[in-house]
Order: sequence, then structure tokens, then C-alpha cells
Amino acid sequence: MQADTLLRDVFGFDGFRPGQEEIVDAVVAGQNTLAIMPTGGGKSLCFQLPALVRPGVTVVISPLIALMRDQVRGLQAAGVAAGALTSGNTEEETDAVWAQLAAGTLKLLYMAPERLASFGTQRMLREANVTLIAVDEAHCVSQWGHDFRPDYLRIGELREMLDVPLAAFTATADAETQVEIIQKLFNGQQPATFLRGFDRPNIHLAFAVKDNPRNQILGFAAARKGQSGIVYCGTRAKTETLSQALGQAGHSACYYHGGMDAESRRDVERRFQQEDGLIVTATVAFGMGIDKPDIRWVAHADLPKSIEGYYQEIGRGGRDGEPAETLTLYGPEDIRYRRQQIDEGLAPPERRAADHGRLNALLGLAEALECRRLNLLRYFGEDPKPCGNCDLCDKPAELFDATTPVRMALSAALRTDEWFGANHLIDIVMGADTAKIRERGHDALPTYGVGKEYDKRQWQAIFRQMMGRDLFRPDPARHGALRMTDAAIPILKGEEKITLRKDTITNAKFSPAVRAMVSEEDAPLLSALKAKRRALAEAAGGPAYIIFNDKTLIEMAERKPANLDQMARIGGVGAKKLESYGRAFLEVIAGAVEDVHPARLKLAGRSEGAVYDRLLAVQADLTRGPDGLDKPMSCSAAQLAKVAQLRSADSSAVARVIGDRHAERFGDAFLAVLSDG
Repeated sequence: MQADTLLRDVFGFDGFRPGQEEIVDAVVAGQNTLAIMPTGGGKSLCFQLPALVRPGVTVVISPLIALMRDQVRGLQAAGVAAGALTSGNTEEETDAVWAQLAAGTLKLLYMAPERLASFGTQRMLREANVTLIAVDEAHCVSQWGHDFRPDYLRIGELREMLDVPLAAFTATADAETQVEIIQKLFNGQQPATFLRGFDRPNIHLAFAVKDNPRNQILGFAAARKGQSGIVYCGTRAKTETLSQALGQAGHSACYYHGGMDAESRRDVERRFQQEDGLIVTATVAFGMGIDKPDIRWVAHADLPKSIEGYYQEIGRGGRDGEPAETLTLYGPEDIRYRRQQIDEGLAPPERRAADHGRLNALLGLAEALECRRLNLLRYFGEDPKPCGNCDLCDKPAELFDATTPVRMALSAALRTDEWFGANHLIDIVMGADTAKIRERGHDALPTYGVGKEYDKRQWQAIFRQMMGRDLFRPDPARHGALRMTDAAIPILKGEEKITLRKDTITNAKFSPAVRAMVSEEDAPLLSALKAKRRALAEAAGGPAYIIFNDKTLIEMAERKPANLDQMARIGGVGAKKLESYGRAFLEVIAGAVEDVHPARLKLAGRSEGAVYDRLLAVQADLTRGPDGLDKPMSCSAAQLAKVAQLRSADSSAVARVIGDRHAERFGDAFLAVLSDG
């Protein structure tokens, strides 16, 4: 039967949505296909319809049980022989799938990628007359993406084993992710690629600087009472407290996060699908698989992780094509938190740098000077026109020539060798009288005190916009100190001007920052130390606090020990832990660590360690005797350590440790060191 006939008879549509028909034609023809379509653009039809046209079984790899069950129910309701093999099946459901496979009547078989690890599954698929593999949410194959699923990496092997075409679909794939999909799903062979655009013109985009964020969310929800909505939160605790606040304000609300038991999560999913006007406050665990078409608004109580994450999350609104609204709140504490997440991750340095760049792009969207959709779609490689459906199109931002304050900030960074974070640089341009400024002589810099016309909150807004415009980037090698990018140089030299938003400067009201564990200057180093602790804990298969607790890492970040002696003086760093982990953490703090003999290491942090070092220096001077003409002679490291720890410093005690012959050459000199020590 032809696709257009099935489209009408089975799915009830008189025609294809824009872009669907050519994708369906390619999949029906057996071409390897990659389709990138906006959420709500009808991706599932582009593999469900070809499955009915083509002979045999189409295997659909999908990431979530809830998503699979929804699609299977919808297909079965439309009279399509579809089934899923999931851990959520009843015994009767599983039996029915196997019976249809045996009878050759099943057309679509859904399964999670984790099932591909089973040899039994592979054997079953070889025998089931599979003629097409469809991959939903194909961006999950990207190892450094926000939804990475390791078992997606098995799909490429499955395609080669079955020797059948593969069709991959996603709503979120920048250029880098597209390359990964092609490499890992298609073994580097170029598929027929359809980029249907990322625009969701029915979604209104809006951002706001945090100013009593709870009230901002409550006010946004109050204006849309009775409409289904999602509030994404950065922490599990916030989902619970915000849900309670919404309930007290008269809304029907519940919360969802990964720390809940499976049954509770399923209950929230069921309620959200079934109840009208329910608000779910959730972490990103409430993500893929949300197929509710009438979500009218999506709010972010905290800044998302990336533009990709933001786009996916707001894309859950208005899937029916009707108007939907969004609001994203952000503030300096969000930026620090997201930076910390990146720096504490186990990704290699180049990936962390890329993630910082993606965060900068999101900040650029938050601090945009013109239409937000222009910024959003340009990130995905499109060249759109102003949308007329965002807050900046509704009310254009008030701008000002910020060249002078931006040059002040850049100059302060340059004159301090780009070794400091925003807070210290702000103190410099404001002429603050701090111990750090005095100790480093920064009160003598030409830029000291040149920016007093702006208060601290206004300077924070300027720095935030500068980071959003990618003029500053934190340098992981310098524990997050701000370094200028190439884009900043022409501005610093006076060759280019820069415009920033005046409304976020003059109205730079921020909620009080959460009390930080350490100062902003030390936060990146603390993040790096936690990342090292996490890596060691995972390698050892134990909890992180067994290595060092947070208090110990905080002290490391604040005191910044430069050697093992200083490291040994950090609270919680005992001899065994110094031996086991001291070098690893010192490398994070100070870079290279000098080799230390185990005997010397045991004295680290003790006064005897300093005595050992002086004994070693004296011995070096006398290795060939006082005149430098004798036969070389030296004590072992263990002997020097024992001398350093002598309680009674007399010649006989020294001789007992190093022997009479060595005592004859070194005894008096060693005694002089001990008497001084």
C-alpha cells in the first residue's frame, strides 16, 4: 500500500507536514537516513509510516519505557501490529509480542538500547526478518551530550550485523553531534540527511534576571492558572519546595526528580499525562518521552546546562502547534553553579573547554541585544529573521555604549596577567581597599578605581554580559581565572566599540547569593579537587568522602599547598592519605610535584622533615669530604630520616644510626643541624 494512502487510512492525516514526505520517501526506499526535525514536527511518523509500507519488521530503538509504551498504545489504537519488549511489560504483553513475531505479523518492535547487550536479543533479531532499524532520540549516541546513553553505541554494530538500512531521528543535534551520529551509527558513511530546521515559531521565548525567583515563578504560573506547565529546577530540593509553594498558591502541582522511587515517578508521569492544568516542578530527569501535546508553558527556575538542553526542554511546550510560553530565570549564582558542574566533570580538558563555550552561548542568549530566536537558531546554523514572538521583539532592550567600562575590565585582567576572577577585577576597577589588593600591589595599577561610576551589582552585570559575548572565558589551567578571548583584543585596543544592555545594568537586582563553600576565586579549584576525588573514588569503587571530606578539600582550595609538607598540614590529610593521594591532589593545585623519597614523605608536615632537608644539604657539601678530595660517601634516606628524629642529639646516638665511618665524616655537621633544629 502507498504511503499517502496509509497516512490517511491509518494515521488519519490528509497530508504530510512540511518536510515529512521526502524523509518518508527516503526511508521507504531503504536509504540510510538522518533526520533532524524540531520537537513536535512529526518525527515518529517518519519511521512508523515506512514500517507499514516496507515488508518485515522495523526495530525502533527508543530511550524511555514511557515513550515506547505511549507510541505502542497509539499505534495499536490505530490498528497497527506494534509491540515493545521492556522491563515494564506484563507477562501477557510479552507473550503477545513473541506470538506476533513467530506469526510474522508484527510490524514495529520497540526496545531500549540496553537490551541490545543481550546475545539472546541479537539472535532473536537475526531470526525475526528485521528489514529496518529506526533510532529515536539519536543524539543520545553523543558521548559528551546531555542525554548520553552508552548502549546507543551498540546500534551501529547491530546495523552491520543485520545488514539493513538505518533511519536516525533527533530534534537536537548541533554540527558536532551530527558528526558523532554519522560516525557511530552509520560507521562514518554519509546518510541521506534532512535538516528540517529548529524553529518552533509557536513558542514565545523570554528570559529574566533573578529577582526573588520564587515570586517570579509564582507570578508566571498565576497568570496561566489552569494550564499545564513544567518548571525545571537545578536541584532536587528546589523541585520539592517550589511544588509546595505552587500548591499553597492554589495550583495543582507535584514534583519529579531522579531521587524518587520508580513507582512515584510513574505516578507523576501518569498524572501529568492524564490531568489537565497540572504543574510539574522537575529536574531534567523529567525529560525525553514527554509526549503531552498541550503543555502551555515551560519555565526554568535556574539556568539550563546548555542551549541544547534549553531547546529540548522548552520544546516540550506547544507540541500541538498552539501557542506556548517560556520563561528562563538566571543570575550569577547559576553561572558559577554551571561552571562548577563542568569543572567537576570527568571529561577531558578539550571537552570541558567546549562545554564552557556552550555555556557562554547560552549566556549570550540570556543577555541577547536583539531577537532571541535569531540567537537561538544561529547557534544551530540557521539564518533566520526576527521572530516577533519573544520578549525582546515585544519590547526591544535598552542599550548603551559599553566600550569604556568593558575596556576597564579587560585592562584590569591584562594588568594582573589574567590570573584572577571577576570579583577581584571588580574590586580593582571600583578601587576597593582589600587585603588581596594591598598584598599584590594592585592599588598601584592604572585601572585601580577607574570604574566607580558603577556599583558592584552593575559591574557584575557587565561582567556577566562580557562572558555571554565571549570576551572572557575561565581558564581551567588557572583555576577559572578570566582570560580574554581574541574577540576582546580589538575592543581593548580601541579598534572596535561594544554595546551592552542597559536595562540589566540599571536594574541589576539579584537575589542574595547562596552562601558559597569557598570564595568565588577559589570555587574553580574546589571544583577541580572534587573532580579528582570523584575519579579516585570511582576507580576504587567506594564513596568519595572516604578519600577526603569536603572540609579537607575546602582547606586545600583556600590554602593552596605548594608541596607535600604543606599538604600534610591540611586538616584530614594523615600520613596514609598523604602517601595514597597527596601527590594526586597536589598536582591539581600546584601542577608538577617533585619526587620525594618515601622516607622523606613520612616526615612531611613535621618539623623533622625540615631537619631532614638540612641534613641532606649538609651531606651534599661533605660527600667528598671537607676539601672535596676524599672518596664519595653518603647515608641512605632511611638513615637520614632516623637522624632527623633523634631525641637526644649526641655523637654516640648519631654513630649508632649511621655507623662509625660515616659519623667520622658527617657526625659533627649533623649534630650542628640537630642542635639548631
